[in-house]
Amino acid sequence: MTTLLPFLLFAFVSSITPGPNNILLTSSGIRFGFLRSIPHMFGVIAGFGVMLALCATGVGNLVMAMPSADFLLRVVGSGYLIYLAWQLRNMRADGQDEGGSQPMSFGAAALFQFANPKAWIMGITGAAAFLPPLQPAWLAVGVFCLLFSAVNLPCLGVWVATGAVLRRYLRQERWRRLFCALMIVATLYAAVSIWLR
Repeated sequence: MTTLLPFLLFAFVSSITPGPNNILLTSSGIRFGFLRSIPHMFGVIAGFGVMLALCATGVGNLVMAMPSADFLLRVVGSGYLIYLAWQLRNMRADGQDEGGSQPMSFGAAALFQFANPKAWIMGITGAAAFLPPLQPAWLAVGVFCLLFSAVNLPCLGVWVATGAVLRRYLRQERWRRLFCALMIVATLYAAVSIWLR
């Protein structure tokens, strides 16, 4: 596959750059630590893998071509991010948020991918540009999904680990409040950016 290096670079850049998943994973790393955030991280990989398969078979293009589906994805995705920004106002670095919040579950993280426009764009663009010309078609889809997910996983891990490292520095109230404000702004920006494409 002559496009392997460009594909891997595309997967890396699109996975490592800030987006809804990376913001949520950093927040989870801060609030709950690395180990408790692992189900969230693997839920992202599982849901994104299914979405990649849908995009590689052409279903993603059909979904995004329907104005009502595109609008619904934007509403759900931005609404959820606004809800999370509201929850972040009480963020603690010890997992003791008000309301006894828990890390995002594997299933919730997997389902969130279908309301995440950045994930759809990554999948559709990647499939259109880099789906390998292999036969049978299921092999091409499998290779595409496997390679993209293999690049995506360590990128997500970097964001969780960053949150987990920051966790120890955010026990001081002043720094916690500052970082909390920055995370809220970043989350709200992600919610707004869904409508800017």
